[in-house]
Amino acid sequence: VCLFMAYCVWRYRYRPDRKAEYKPEDKKLEVRLTLITALGVAALLAPGLVTWNKYISVPKDAIKIEVLAYQWGWNFRLPGNDGALGTTSVSLVSDENPYGLNPEDPNSKDDILVMDADLHLKINQPVKVELRSLDVLHNFYIPQFRAKMDMLPGIITYYWFTPEKKGDFEILCAEYCGTNHYAMRGRVLVDEEKDYSNWLAKQITHEKMLAKNSVEKKLLVAENKN
Repeated sequence: VCLFMAYCVWRYRYRPDRKAEYKPEDKKLEVRLTLITALGVAALLAPGLVTWNKYISVPKDAIKIEVLAYQWGWNFRLPGNDGALGTTSVSLVSDENPYGLNPEDPNSKDDILVMDADLHLKINQPVKVELRSLDVLHNFYIPQFRAKMDMLPGIITYYWFTPEKKGDFEILCAEYCGTNHYAMRGRVLVDEEKDYSNWLAKQITHEKMLAKNSVEKKLLVAENKN
């Protein structure tokens, strides 16, 4: 653009022997400018669209992980032995069911709940990250992965990546979400398969969490009666 402007300044500079020409309409010029502009815009957009298509085209062998954002923290959900995540609804969210999982969905029973800001991933395993917000606009951002995506209440967004290097990587919220936005941090820890399996075995499933809550509720009722 700058080179074109410089050329125009030089090409149509003032000359004593040149007279200004008035053309209220020039259809040929308008057609040429329209075509050149359209080709220029297409040339600029095409590489970005190709890259975006790769960004949202999830590999078939990718595992699905849900990221749940709230003011001001992160929770995660992984599929159980059935390999599928259960359905959710905002209307089902409560202290006993913080993820809003559908108790009628059999796929939700073995879902693994990570009620912590630390997420472990297996190295070289493609991951589809499904993003959900419980309250306001958030943004799931891992700077070292060069990946981020907005999280909108009532809408599930997603992207995918493959962690190829072991390590400890910081999670940030890249969208202002309130007074404690600065403290909304977490970690992604990329492990070898053995370490990942050991961590996964220590996590609680939705079914076990419901059973635990039921026992605690009964104990609380018994204490109140006494």
